Amino acid sequence: MSNIEDIVDSLENKTSKVLHKLELLKQANAKLTEELNASKTKIQNQKVLLTQWEEKYHALKMANSILGSDDNKRETKLKINALIRDLDYCIAQLSD
Repeated sequence: MSNIEDIVDSLENKTSKVLHKLELLKQANAKLTEELNASKTKIQNQKVLLTQWEEKYHALKMANSILGSDDNKRETKLKINALIRDLDYCIAQLSD
């Protein structure tokens, strides 16, 4: 009988250890999930910030070319031509 009791006690101890490890893993998983969500939010904010800086860069680049900078003269002409085509298209749509 003692042998069976020892086996049952051993099984209970092992079960208890497994349940304890399970709880620790659940806590670690929850912590990692929170960190992942925080990282995703941070990445999204950085993408928005990057987009804003790219828009500012392009606006500054365009302003410099309009002010007489020779570096981007061709790009400026192409952009102005594209804007004129857009305006002509809009006018044509309004005329119809």
